Order: sequence, then structure tokens, then C-alpha cells
Amino acid sequence: MPDTVVMSDERLDTVNEQIKLIQKKDGLTFGTDAFLLAAFIKQQKYSYAIELGAGTGIISLLCASAEKFKKIDCFEIQKDFCDVTKRNIEYNGLCEKVKVFNEDIRNISSSLLESEADVVFSNPPYMRTDSGKRNESDRKYIARHEVCGDINDFCAAAYRVLKHGGKFYCVWRPDRLVGLLASMRANRLEPKTMVSVHGDVDNEPSMVLVSSVKGGAEGMKILPPLFLYEVSDPINKVRIMTEQAKKIYETMNF
Repeated sequence: MPDTVVMSDERLDTVNEQIKLIQKKDGLTFGTDAFLLAAFIKQQKYSYAIELGAGTGIISLLCASAEKFKKIDCFEIQKDFCDVTKRNIEYNGLCEKVKVFNEDIRNISSSLLESEADVVFSNPPYMRTDSGKRNESDRKYIARHEVCGDINDFCAAAYRVLKHGGKFYCVWRPDRLVGLLASMRANRLEPKTMVSVHGDVDNEPSMVLVSSVKGGAEGMKILPPLFLYEVSDPINKVRIMTEQAKKIYETMNF
């Protein structure tokens, strides 16, 4: 096990057989949205990818452990989270594949990189600054709310660093889907595939996963919805993971 320091305000969690994750106790923690986005991203084994807004780096770590890309550069504006991501990279032995930079995504462009990216992915802040409760840590508030850039800023950054024909993947809130699609198109990232994710068949979607292509032609494919659970005992309301969800969690692919 690597000699990586875990601070007193942090915890060490097991994500899967490959990844151990250091997380801030008062920060935004790993969730289903991050795992499903990593699984939704298609493998381009010899390609260069960028993550916008890395947080703890979990999506890049999952993609690197699954060998989806040759190299991944992460950008994170919060210095303490950037430090956590760096230690997570070291702890999981992925220094040859993943690097993290403390930078505002609104400032990055292809001129600052060694080359244009083949793929960009992001789990961006999904709440407006005037929504949600403010009685939480600054770390969590910045990670959840559009304090350091809205969805248009993330799409604009993706456009700047992607090569023509490159792909941008994003997980987003269904109630703000129109804003995401509008921002993608405004930044010449044409939406190509989308899937809605539901807790079960009786619930509205809790998230959407969307891919787009820089300079792509019009035409988006709506994939069948993903249901995470099914009811095995209606009386006691016991739910078990669907076979579809199990396959995604086991293979890290849709």
C-alpha cells in the first residue's frame, strides 16, 4: 500500500476492486453520478482525455483503471481538492496515466496543453447559486453550485481544448437538460447520445448522461432508460439492483 497521507479531516473509502478514494469529510463525496459517467464514456485506449472540475479525481481514476485512455489531465479550481486528487492518483499507482492541475476551467485552452484532446468529460456543478441551502461547507457549496462557472463555461472550455471531432461527455440534472443541450450547441458541441437514469420504473430520472461531438452533424440518439433497481418485495419495499445496472458496475461500460 502506498505511503500516502490521509488527513484527519478526510476518510479513505473503497470504490471497487481497483480504486481506494481519499475524500474530505465535509466535501462532496463520490456518488452514482460519477460512476455512471465513467462507465458511459467510451474507451479510446490510445487517446488523450481531459476532465473539467475533477473534485477528488474519481472519474479520471475509474477511467484510468479501466484503461479507457492513454493519458488524462484533470483540472480542479479548489486547491485542497487538487491536493486530494494528487494523493488519490499516487495512492492508486496511476501517476503515469493521470495528472492534476490547480486551474480555473474558464482559463484553459488548447494553447496551454501539449496537444488538443480527443475526449473531455465532466460532472460539473449542477445547481444555480440562487438555489439550494447555503448551510454547508464552502467546499461542498462550490462543488455543487455554479460559483466558478456555469454549464456554458464548461461547454466553452470543452470546445477550446477538443480537437475537431472530439467528444464531450457530461452528467447533468434532468430539470436543467434544456440548458445543457443549448450550451452544447451554442459551443458547437453537437449532442449525439443521451440516456436517462432512474432509481426504478416508478421514478422520474435522477440524472441524464449526454455525449456530444465537436463540429458534429445534427442527430441525437436517445438510448433506452437505465433503471438501477427493481422491487423484489413489494410489501416491504425491498429493492435489488437490476441486471442491466449490475452489468454496468461489473464491466464499467454501458
